[in-house]
Amino acid sequence: MRLQQRLATRVIQTPLVRPPRLVAGGDISFSPNGDRLLAAWVVWDARERRIVEAVLAERPVRMPYIPGLLSFREAPAMLAAARKLRCEPDAFMLDGQGLAHPRRFGLACHVGVLLDRVTIGCGKSRLCGAHDTPANTAGASKPLLDRGETIGRAVRTQPDTAPIYVSVGHRIDLHGAVRIALACCTNFRVPEPTRLAHHQVTQAARKRWGRAADPAD
Repeated sequence: MRLQQRLATRVIQTPLVRPPRLVAGGDISFSPNGDRLLAAWVVWDARERRIVEAVLAERPVRMPYIPGLLSFREAPAMLAAARKLRCEPDAFMLDGQGLAHPRRFGLACHVGVLLDRVTIGCGKSRLCGAHDTPANTAGASKPLLDRGETIGRAVRTQPDTAPIYVSVGHRIDLHGAVRIALACCTNFRVPEPTRLAHHQVTQAARKRWGRAADPAD
């Protein structure tokens, strides 16, 4: 926790100069017995709406699941997979939290600071904070607040679906993070880069281990 608090001071919040074209979505899957994990990045061309590259990396699990410390469990494999990329994504999107974390240093911040690249947290569930209900239209959002601080936004990407939780990871501001998340949505609740990464890593895990265990949120 002290390390998170120290590293959190290195998170940079700044507007993007231009909208990113290549967005890498990241996700992970665990082996059935929980001792290995597989990380995937899928690079999606937001202009041409197609996959540019996909990579995987497998690593042993060296830390148990502890709420709020998920990044220490998952980041090593995410970083190992990122090192395999041949292209240079303009932004990295994580299926997890960024600043929307009790110590303002979720997985998206951790990976972003260590890569020193633009990163966005797009979590499917809320880790902390509270928000009003967004309107039931695509693109509607409400501030996610914790102890009087705006730590992200609850964003409705499709009508009649639960919102996702968008927050700053590194080298972007919240407005830009929400814009990118919505720009990467197609016909699904989850933005396309992380949706494709989830599909990629789930399929790969099934081929390697027969089945995969869902990681704890």
